[in-house]
Amino acid sequence: MTRQIRMLLLMALDVLLVNAATVSAVLLVSKASLLSDQARIGAFALVTAATSLSSFYFFGLYNRIWEYAGAKELYAIIKAVTLTGFLQFCLNLILFKAYLPGSVFLISWLLMLFFVGGSRFCWRLMRDLDNFRLLRQRKKPVLIVGAGGAGALVARAIQENETDLAPVGFVDDSDLKQNMKMYGLPVLGKREDIPALVERHAIEEIIIAIPSASSRELRELVNISSNTPARLKITPSVFSYIRGNINLKQIRDVEVEDLLRREPVRVNLQDIAGYLNGRVVLVTGAGGSVGSELCIQAASFRPRLLVLLGRGENSLYEASLALESRYPGVNREIAIADVRDRYRIEQIFSQYRPDVVFHAAAHKHVPLMEKNPYEAFVNNVIGTLNVARAAKAVQTGVFILISTDKAVKPKSVMGATKRAAEMIIQEFNRNSDTRYSAVRFGNVLGSRGSVVPLFKKQIARGGPVTVTDPDMVRYFMTVSEAAQLVIQAGALAKGGEIFLLDMGEPVRIVDLARDLIKLSGFRPDLDIPIVYTGVRPGEKLFEELFTENERVDKTAHERILVSRSEETSSPAVKELIEYVDSPGFSLNDFEALELLRNLIPEFGHADSLTLVEGK
Repeated sequence: MTRQIRMLLLMALDVLLVNAATVSAVLLVSKASLLSDQARIGAFALVTAATSLSSFYFFGLYNRIWEYAGAKELYAIIKAVTLTGFLQFCLNLILFKAYLPGSVFLISWLLMLFFVGGSRFCWRLMRDLDNFRLLRQRKKPVLIVGAGGAGALVARAIQENETDLAPVGFVDDSDLKQNMKMYGLPVLGKREDIPALVERHAIEEIIIAIPSASSRELRELVNISSNTPARLKITPSVFSYIRGNINLKQIRDVEVEDLLRREPVRVNLQDIAGYLNGRVVLVTGAGGSVGSELCIQAASFRPRLLVLLGRGENSLYEASLALESRYPGVNREIAIADVRDRYRIEQIFSQYRPDVVFHAAAHKHVPLMEKNPYEAFVNNVIGTLNVARAAKAVQTGVFILISTDKAVKPKSVMGATKRAAEMIIQEFNRNSDTRYSAVRFGNVLGSRGSVVPLFKKQIARGGPVTVTDPDMVRYFMTVSEAAQLVIQAGALAKGGEIFLLDMGEPVRIVDLARDLIKLSGFRPDLDIPIVYTGVRPGEKLFEELFTENERVDKTAHERILVSRSEETSSPAVKELIEYVDSPGFSLNDFEALELLRNLIPEFGHADSLTLVEGK
């Protein structure tokens, strides 16, 4: 059926319905005798047809898709019918000398609303009945948590799009909303009723549509839902609701990042990242998890050139593709190099002369570095020395080292090498116009080699999930938070500082494992066992962000702290640099450990020495 034919049929139907309403109104007020004057009634019918068609066309009743009729369409019908009734009343007074009594027009108005509105909403009813039939055939029943604006948008988006989902109803903790309906869907209960509702309605998916939900509320919903077979999903950010649109593809699985035991740290990068605009920015370790995220966030500020430096060609290629997808206009170069190669690094810095350097390249795996102290020392210490020296030579403005909480009172080789790297850049800061600073991270959720990908693989295999110790705790941050902290540090850096993120309370690793098991649709200890393997060499039960010798102050950002330590033993660092620069310099595992002990007296590395000697 063409659009024109559809419109003509609707017009013909409207003429019949409006006149039927008028005749019915005449009969209802017991004025059947009025219908005997066929000439006058015929003329009035023609006038009614003209006024109704004009009004309906004016209010757009012929260019709407009635299968998706809602409140706006109902409002348009009310306005069109009201105008029609008003014109009928006026023309009856002027042209027909009040032939029909006024009460006819009030009843006629009500009947027109019923007839015309009913004819239009029949299209919607037929579509809903068709959807209901399809629901019974092949769609997944869905329970929406949150009967507010977000839940309404989700319900409407599902109903008005061809999906394999079928919303059954809402769950909401408000007493006022119980047993009410929205978009034809009932509020079935409160959050504690979720397990019973899932069983009663065979729910396959639970969609959390509460954009203001805290991580604590999300954890509670995860705990409640983990006792059901339903898959847990979450909706997009609150900004999607503000804009009034929902893309169903944005509804995703709940991730462990959503369950952090604190609210995510957010910084206004637009206010503090002007130092990147129009500058040459170089990122070492650009193919890594944090390095690649740094490149993406830095690219948003339109640097003149973004240099991606690293030694893994595949990871750099993937990072470059991600940049091309997000920011195709950003000028970028890939420099394949190893930070341990002093002359190659100097060559790259001389070529590009970066204004800002983010040094993310490092070995970070604690147990592996315990067995390979030489590799840890050369990459993390000498690599930092090479990059810091090259930055000084070309008068880089800002140099930010990415460090770790494991550098505080280090017990591991990896932590000791990162503490040594901090000391090196603080030494360079004393003797250079470049502003050298460091940022200490906790564990970055989801980064390569971290515990979250390991747990996910173990869960996918059916378990067990291995946790070193039930009392082991760690500070966690997201990759996005890590990159934001680095960029924020570059804006705040005056030189020599170590920036820290106030990450709230540390998270027990076993709790993280339990959260991931629940999010995967399994029950901890029942479906997926958790096995304790014991603390590995170099690991601590808990990490610290600063020592008692460091003075920690607040910065302009309430969640970012700055540590200013006592004067570093400059002679020790100078001796290390002179030793590394000496002709014929060579090193083995044992000598690397001795250098770290001499530089960092608190580094207790007896276990590592025993391990090396026992190779």
